[in-house]
Amino acid sequence: MTTRAVLFHELGGPEVLSVEEVPAPGPGEVLVRVEAIGLNRAEALFRAGTYYYPARLPGSRLGYEAAGTVEAVGAGVTAFAPGDPVLAAANFEFGEFGVYAERVVLPEEYLVARPAGVDAVTGAAVWLTYFTAYGGMVLTGGLRPGDHVVITGASSGVGTAAVQTALRVGAVPIAATRSEAKRKAVLALGAAHVVATETGDLAAEVRRITGGRGADLVFDAIGGPGFARLGDALRPGGTAVLYGWLDPRPVELSRNWPQTVHAYANGELARTEEGRRLAAGFIGSGLRDGSLAPVVAEVFDGLERIADAHRLMESNAHTGKIVVRVRHQRH
Repeated sequence: MTTRAVLFHELGGPEVLSVEEVPAPGPGEVLVRVEAIGLNRAEALFRAGTYYYPARLPGSRLGYEAAGTVEAVGAGVTAFAPGDPVLAAANFEFGEFGVYAERVVLPEEYLVARPAGVDAVTGAAVWLTYFTAYGGMVLTGGLRPGDHVVITGASSGVGTAAVQTALRVGAVPIAATRSEAKRKAVLALGAAHVVATETGDLAAEVRRITGGRGADLVFDAIGGPGFARLGDALRPGGTAVLYGWLDPRPVELSRNWPQTVHAYANGELARTEEGRRLAAGFIGSGLRDGSLAPVVAEVFDGLERIADAHRLMESNAHTGKIVVRVRHQRH
């Protein structure tokens, strides 16, 4: 048996991605028929060789996040059965287990149940973004009702999820985005305030919004020297959570002390059963009551469009999550 998967044999731009026939993985725990794939910025960094661990070349796999249906289970698997809708839990190294494929075998602990009634495209856009927002802001950062939280990269997949997560907690999201062009889209998500960092002084704006007090929490995907300015926007004793390094330069810290800084690794929390349980409860209930609704920027049809999807992701012209729908040939 063979299946089709996206591989890359050298580092580079989206053009290095290719769809190839590969042998189906050997005996594993759960065989999943992939229906939709959610793209994440980390995958572009991994493909280009700038992620925090290197690709295993040639023939590296790619992809953290997918929605699918269980086709078969191995001996000893009790959590899933054939026909169950599932999501990849994004708690593995995607050089080895990447889900850019038509079918993939994953260990049982690398899957979570897809919430009832959630279609594949929505499912592919949900787990990693909302897990990162909830795990980073609430479980790690201690976000509480009434807190002001500064969310950078607010038009990204995680950024849009973070705005909704903050609102569901009862906090006040202050969204930061580079340009005025995305202000309306972020405001439509319910952000209480939006600051365009290209034209405004973020720290000064946050202090104005909070009546001079400063924000309780900063949730940042960028890092670099600009991280210090985010720290300047905090109240005394506030917390900054850094979950990415889109700016590869060394991170600089604010002298606005005291403050607590967390370097948040989503995969570490997702590898714990308790972390997955808490996030699944929060995300599932939010989807049911409508307070969490993933923003899907564009859906590409077919694995052959994966390079085009990566080009859109790297253009930063989108708001929300990019999804690739997997087409299966009828036999």
